[in-house]
Amino acid sequence: MALEIKSPAFAHNEPIPREHTCEGKDTAPPLEWTGVPAGAKSLALIVDDPDAPDPKAPKMTYVHWVLYDVAPSATGPRNGREGKNDWKREGYGGPCPPIGRHRYFFKLYALDAMLGELNSPTKQQLLDAMKGHVIEQAELVGTYEKQQARTS
Repeated sequence: MALEIKSPAFAHNEPIPREHTCEGKDTAPPLEWTGVPAGAKSLALIVDDPDAPDPKAPKMTYVHWVLYDVAPSATGPRNGREGKNDWKREGYGGPCPPIGRHRYFFKLYALDAMLGELNSPTKQQLLDAMKGHVIEQAELVGTYEKQQARTS
């Protein structure tokens, strides 16, 4: 069975519910995974938005969550080590696009090692630490567009 990541809150390529964004409670959506390879010693999760700031003219990939050293027996993102998102803080930061509908990539990696203390790594620092350790990966994509203020 291949590694798979999904969410009971939204389907692949469908909108992320407002409660998991800056317009709601800004809490991480529930995530579930299956098919973790037998040789996996840890899991890592990176959530990012390649459409920033404007999907019609993207200039950067904005990082929303960096999590690693999650136990391979976990069926969701619990008890891992947090890295820094692009708000320069640890933990999840939900979708908050300034313009247009953005895509949010939830990338799950099965690793053949525990990475240990990386001192709150950025996405790039985590990717560098994971080099040569990725056994398998899976991806879930959600979308979000801010609600527009209605004018009468």
